Amino acid sequence: MKKVAIIGAGITGLSAAFELQENGIDCALFEASGRVGGCISSIRKDGYLVECGPNSILETHPDVGDLIVRLGIEGNKVPASVAAKNRYIVRNGQPVALPTSPPAFFRSKAFSANAKLRFLKEPFIRSKGTEQESLADFVRRRLGSEILDYAINPFVSGVYAGNPEKLSTAHAFPKLYALEQNYGSLIKGAVKGAKERKKRAEKNVHEARMYTFDDGMEVLPLRLAEKLGYRVNLNTPVESIQMMDEGVWMVNREEFSDVLLAIPAHQMPELNTPFDLDLFAEIEYPAVASVSLGFDLNSIMHSLDGFGMLIPEVEKKFSLGALFPSSIFPERAPGGTALLTVFVGGARAPERALMDKSEMLTNVLGDLRDLLGINAEPDFVHTTVWPKAIPQYTVGYERFKKQMTEIEAHYPGIHFAGHYRDGISVSNSLLSGLRIADKISTQRGKER
Repeated sequence: MKKVAIIGAGITGLSAAFELQENGIDCALFEASGRVGGCISSIRKDGYLVECGPNSILETHPDVGDLIVRLGIEGNKVPASVAAKNRYIVRNGQPVALPTSPPAFFRSKAFSANAKLRFLKEPFIRSKGTEQESLADFVRRRLGSEILDYAINPFVSGVYAGNPEKLSTAHAFPKLYALEQNYGSLIKGAVKGAKERKKRAEKNVHEARMYTFDDGMEVLPLRLAEKLGYRVNLNTPVESIQMMDEGVWMVNREEFSDVLLAIPAHQMPELNTPFDLDLFAEIEYPAVASVSLGFDLNSIMHSLDGFGMLIPEVEKKFSLGALFPSSIFPERAPGGTALLTVFVGGARAPERALMDKSEMLTNVLGDLRDLLGINAEPDFVHTTVWPKAIPQYTVGYERFKKQMTEIEAHYPGIHFAGHYRDGISVSNSLLSGLRIADKISTQRGKER
């Protein structure tokens, strides 16, 4: 009889458990904390709806939308406002809207004439990178230093809270890496790749639908947990995974045919197992703080007509950037007010995320004063600190993936899935859970 132990009730563990249940395979989900969802956490306070972690989901694959339908929460979706389409970067101390199309790029004030000319040379660059090339080196080689400083650097801070000098192009941005490897050019590959994605019914991040839910992102993990019922065991840490007979694993005094590790990689070395997990302690997880602030609209000089703003490292500011949640989604703030979420720390300056909160707030308000013209004190403040926030797919990351694959090969029934393996976004993590569940289900069919 096949039964799966799932360690970790984040979005990967929950989606894997749900898919196994749908496939007729029993499972037990063990979560050390008292709640499900991992970094997905939504709170309502003083009329504000705050996301302490991810603020939205991108439907980059049909399976994401299909799961939402199967969970019965299609009607809870709240799409991103069309009015919030602008993405701002800070240049010379001022927020400047990023171009949203090739023609807009050449009209944009975000980049100099030299950067635009350098961009036009990209299809004629014949060199190809290796798996060991950093994202910074990749971009400098293909697009130039200005694109790196004012587009890629802030983008990477917004997505990974990472450092492009350390991130691996091949592992952190595999689709970008594949464009050069397969087509010899990012521009040529983008055109041809769009046709291939259409055939697969996939979308890139710019085309994918963005949405949240009426009570915040936590609607998704809570609904999954509701569907799983008694299978979810909260406040139930796992200390060891023991191998019994062949094909039998002992977890929390119960026997299982399979074990899925869906906890953050930095927690794995704490487990007592017959296989070595110590290497995963080397995966970097820089600290990030999320500072949500409510202001009277009249105290903000900027129109906030966008998704948010990112701050390049060369601009020498304290913060990584800010989202404009009340512009992106309705009913995130009381009438006449605006909700901003500012991010601090990351690989750029992890110590800032761990500093005294009042000192952090003073620095954040200084950035908002300079960049958005906010001179008032906030009416609302909520700070969330993630001491280990997002795994960094650094140069050499293949050694971690190789270790996972080797353990799975030598210890049948052990599986790895989650943001440390298949991508850091909510969609990536969700799809990782669905796919590992289908893999386990397929193996069961072969055994029969």
